[in-house]
Amino acid sequence: MKNKITLLLLLLSTIGFSQNPPYGHLTIFSEDGDKFFLVLNGEKINDVPQTNLRVEELNQPYYNAKIIFADASLEPVSKNSLMLTDVDGIFADVTYKIRRDKNKASKMKMNYFSSIPVRPDFIPPSNVHVIHYGRPVPPPVQQVVIQQPVTTGTVQQTTTTTTTSSGSGTGINAGINVDGVGIGVNINVNDGMIGGSSTTQTTTTTTTTGGNAVIVQPVEPQPVGCAGARPMQNASFNNAIQTLTKINFDDTKLKTANQIAQSNCLTTNQISQIAKLFSFEDNTLAFAKFAYDSCTDPQNYFNLNSIFKFDSNAEALSEYISGR
Repeated sequence: MKNKITLLLLLLSTIGFSQNPPYGHLTIFSEDGDKFFLVLNGEKINDVPQTNLRVEELNQPYYNAKIIFADASLEPVSKNSLMLTDVDGIFADVTYKIRRDKNKASKMKMNYFSSIPVRPDFIPPSNVHVIHYGRPVPPPVQQVVIQQPVTTGTVQQTTTTTTTSSGSGTGINAGINVDGVGIGVNINVNDGMIGGSSTTQTTTTTTTTGGNAVIVQPVEPQPVGCAGARPMQNASFNNAIQTLTKINFDDTKLKTANQIAQSNCLTTNQISQIAKLFSFEDNTLAFAKFAYDSCTDPQNYFNLNSIFKFDSNAEALSEYISGR
């Protein structure tokens, strides 16, 4: 009997331990609304400065954090060994607050604010900018710049040359003897090549250029969003489905579903399951469009066409994807 109880306690302990998520969440907000960049272990997290930033699924218990403010007059803040676990080593959802020093306006402080257990069904407020740590950052659009000369005008110039000789003609004298009778012939020949003038016309064409034309050719973009990233874990997704199922109004359900898609990476199948929860197909279509950037396998997105009762909605989604 004692051995059975020991085995049961060990089993329960193992189950409880396995349910602990292998990651924590970090939220940092500015009390005075100062926008900032977050650097964790030397890696810049956000490219756009934020006042309320949440980084999800951090898999290390400690991080060296640095805050760099958009306002260069504010001094950066560093905090080494920022802890994301509790005293028992279990990952937590930790929040830190940034505030200005009362004695020096340019000096900033970052202090611990709160910590709660990681909740798979937690949905961040709409005013929090959420970054999924496993989500790849979309690459910038690359462009190739080609410079080519531009012709601004063509000018044709005609040159006329007149040549005049020194004489007006050439005289030729000939003596002819016919039957003993001598006949003198005097012939005067006017030849333009020998005497007189000639005119020559020469046309010259000149082309002028006015600088270089800049031709921008975009390089084919690489996949963006959640393509190839780790999707939302089953336990977290099931909790999200339960949360959505309890919402009666479609508009509220759509806002909540969009928050889930914005904060997590989802497979096409997961997006399909959420889309089927709406009562009106307009909301189903709206969510399917919104969640496209959060899809880990966009090559399978065509499967969503089967969830629509009306072909027009399926065609609208296909056109939206084609336009992307």
